[in-house]
Amino acid sequence: MRTSRASKQTEKVLQALSPPTRRQTRSASNLNAIRSFAYSGDANGLVESKASTSDDDDLSSLSSVDTVDIEDILEPPAKRQRSNVGSAPARRNGSRASAKVPDKTAEKSVKAEAVARKARRTPARKIKDESGSFKIEPPSNWETIYSTVKKMREANPTAPVDTMGCAELYWRGSSPQDRRFQTLIALMLSSQTKDTVTAVAMQRLHTELGDNGALPAKDTIIKQETDDTYLSPKPLKDSTLNLENILAVAPERLNSLIGTVGFHNNKTKYIKAAAVILRDQYNSDIPSTAEELMKLPGVGPKMAFLCMSAAWGKHEGIGVDVHVHRITNLWGWHKTKAPEETRKSLESWLPKDKWHEINKLLVGLGQTVCLPVSRKCGDCDLAGTSLCKSEIKGLVSTKKKTSPSPKDEGVGGVEVKIEGE
Repeated sequence: MRTSRASKQTEKVLQALSPPTRRQTRSASNLNAIRSFAYSGDANGLVESKASTSDDDDLSSLSSVDTVDIEDILEPPAKRQRSNVGSAPARRNGSRASAKVPDKTAEKSVKAEAVARKARRTPARKIKDESGSFKIEPPSNWETIYSTVKKMREANPTAPVDTMGCAELYWRGSSPQDRRFQTLIALMLSSQTKDTVTAVAMQRLHTELGDNGALPAKDTIIKQETDDTYLSPKPLKDSTLNLENILAVAPERLNSLIGTVGFHNNKTKYIKAAAVILRDQYNSDIPSTAEELMKLPGVGPKMAFLCMSAAWGKHEGIGVDVHVHRITNLWGWHKTKAPEETRKSLESWLPKDKWHEINKLLVGLGQTVCLPVSRKCGDCDLAGTSLCKSEIKGLVSTKKKTSPSPKDEGVGGVEVKIEGE
């Protein structure tokens, strides 16, 4: 009789614990049935519990019930609420709830940034007009970028190219023909070489080329020019860097004078060979076209177009070096792999009146702010404008409040001045 009564009570417990009944309502009768079975103050209750364990089927049924659910039923509501305040699930749920707001904000900012990037990353592209012909459409916002950088460079012209660029290394007192030759030599020396190093080598050629193996330096006094920029209280002597001295100097001597520049051994051979060609084919002057200049040994498109602008005042093409190639790709104007490819891309849409100045403009930017390594985006006027797609955001400006002294101009505080200026 006791076993059958325990079975009946066990059945009541299982019915009370069944999912639909327990999760829909927790009636007082079900709770009372569980309590009456789970605890009994007399000996009969204890005996009933022991008897129930003898039935294997009932034991397996009770053991299959989730223990957590039983604790939830038997635990008083007040205690459960207090325990959940500091429990781990509550913290996890709270963290999820608190993370919803920043997630939405971050999502909006990401979408806004994506739209801004899409608007400013449009490179130059070929389009077909109504007549059926193709034309190159400039990249978006290029004029704003160009004018911003130009104003920034004009406000602080302290890059080495501003004072020691190849266009500035001719001897002020030389004849126009010798100036053109000196500009060509400066460009040939500048390949894979910093402007400061090129300036030092040019200074040596201007003053020491006539010694030990070359013709003596000219003692003739050069008449001063009328340009106020180069007026001096004393008349100037001519430079030793001219075609005659290059032809006469021994290769070893020339190589020692330009030994600080990159690839000086090859440049010595190129300069000596080019001097012979200029004497025999161009009446001791440099060619007046870019095509003829590129026929000289060691002279490529960049040197040829820069020489045409600086020596002849003709802007037939853009001189694209590593700075121009790198920065214009950083801006998203195009996606090119080599400077020559960049030159062709720029010449297809950039107005011709900017072909001469863009080289000096971007070389100076690359020497002072947009460095090849560790760019100083915080010092650039394009920072925060969403115009430069490669901007490193969060960089703090390193500009000094006080203006630099003249001795601080250039690289490492070194100031190189070509005599005769």
